[in-house]
Amino acid sequence: MVPDVAGRLPGRGLWLPPRRDTMERALSKRIFARAARQPVVAPPRLADRVEALLARRCCDALGLARRAGLAVAGFDRVGEAARRGRAALLLFAVDGADGGRRKRAAMAGDLPAASVLTAAELGGAFGHERIVHAAVGGGTLCDRLRIDLARLAGFRAEAAIDWDLGDLGLAPAQPALQGGKSKAHD
Repeated sequence: MVPDVAGRLPGRGLWLPPRRDTMERALSKRIFARAARQPVVAPPRLADRVEALLARRCCDALGLARRAGLAVAGFDRVGEAARRGRAALLLFAVDGADGGRRKRAAMAGDLPAASVLTAAELGGAFGHERIVHAAVGGGTLCDRLRIDLARLAGFRAEAAIDWDLGDLGLAPAQPALQGGKSKAHD
C-alpha cells in the first residue's frame, strides 16, 4: 500500500475521505483488505505519513506561488494584498498568537481563509524561519492549494478552514471506499 496524495499513480486505488479518524478506523477494521479482496499490508503510521505528504504538497504549492509572484507574506503585505483585491486566499499559521484572531478575521473579510500550516511550514515555503500571515492570488495554483489544505485539515485537529471541497466544484469525499463493498463506517 502506497499513499498517493497527488492521485496520479496507476491502478485502481482505494479512496477514503481525507480524515485521520477515518483512515485509522479503516486500518483497524481491515477495510482496505476487504475492499481490495486480497491481503493488504499498510506501512506503519500511515496516517502520519499521509499528513506529512499533504503538508509537503501544500508547502510546495505555496513555494511555487511565491516564486511566480502570486504569494506574499507578512501582516502588512497580506493586508495590502487583501485590500487591493490581489488575494484569493489568506493563510494564517495554526500556531500563531491567539491575540491576532480578531485582526485576522477583520483582514479576511469575504476571502477564504485557512489556518492549517504551522509558522515553520509557512516560513519554509517563503525561505524564512517562521511566517504567520500569507496571501495567495487567484488561479489554478490557488485552487489546488485550497484542495490540498482542505485535505490536510482532516488530519490536523487544530486546523481550521472556512470552505469545504464542495465549494471548489468537487463532491465531498464519500464515506464508503470506492471499488469495494465495504463501508468506512462499519
